[in-house]
Amino acid sequence: MYKQLNRWFPVFVLPTLAAFCVAFLVPFVMGVWLSFHRFTTVTNARFVGLENYVRAFTEDDGFLRALGFTAGFTAVSILTVNLLAFTLALLLTRRLRGTNILRSIFFMPNLIGGIVLGYVFSLLVNGLLAFWGVDITFSATYGFWGLVALNIWQLSGYMMVIYIAGLQNVPGELLEAAAIDGASAMTALRRVKIPLVMPSITICTFLTLTNSFKLFDQNLALTAGAPERQTQMLALDIYQSFYGRVGWQGVGQAKAVLFFLLVAALAALQLGLTRSREVDA
Repeated sequence: MYKQLNRWFPVFVLPTLAAFCVAFLVPFVMGVWLSFHRFTTVTNARFVGLENYVRAFTEDDGFLRALGFTAGFTAVSILTVNLLAFTLALLLTRRLRGTNILRSIFFMPNLIGGIVLGYVFSLLVNGLLAFWGVDITFSATYGFWGLVALNIWQLSGYMMVIYIAGLQNVPGELLEAAAIDGASAMTALRRVKIPLVMPSITICTFLTLTNSFKLFDQNLALTAGAPERQTQMLALDIYQSFYGRVGWQGVGQAKAVLFFLLVAALAALQLGLTRSREVDA
């Protein structure tokens, strides 16, 4: 059987590999190549070396502002989303009535499309801020915390499901042994549950990190009208550079490459930290 599988393996893999090359690998390589060119279309690209990367940092102060805004937003989101999701998971793994209904309710915002969710949340927040005569685009602070609240609303339910799966895999015998030894609920949480759900914590941290850095449609729907691009995150800033400014296509492509390298570096760092913790354990 294994000989037959090895013989026909290339045949079954070829369609997926071809689709991956056409839809991802070839456009990615072309994007890196175009980041070193000035162009309006692919056919009139002219090599300019590192000029696009230099312009991204020297001629467009919005890029560095977007980078700082995105980094702060991501740090706050990782903390708040995972803390709330883990708390909800702890509450909903207790034997209480209506837990299945509550799980569905908390998970539902994740099913709504980003652009729709952004506009719905914009109506809710602006309706609240109207009592003070302002809206969410009044200042960068309002936009920042509005995006954080939206991200918590959308991601917490999804991360909650992952934490619930991790908590349900904690052996009941360990918790009973801890209770017999006189461990309090907080001690059992700190010494038993959290160490055993570290894989879930790693997954949720990574997902929150990547989703927060890649936030685009919610940013566009919620805070696009803010003055002086103060609430633009990296993805929206790259989009505006590429499609909204004449002669900036190469700069936008260079920003996209830098964006990819940044996310890849953060993912590699998190993977390295996770493996080091596993080795220590």
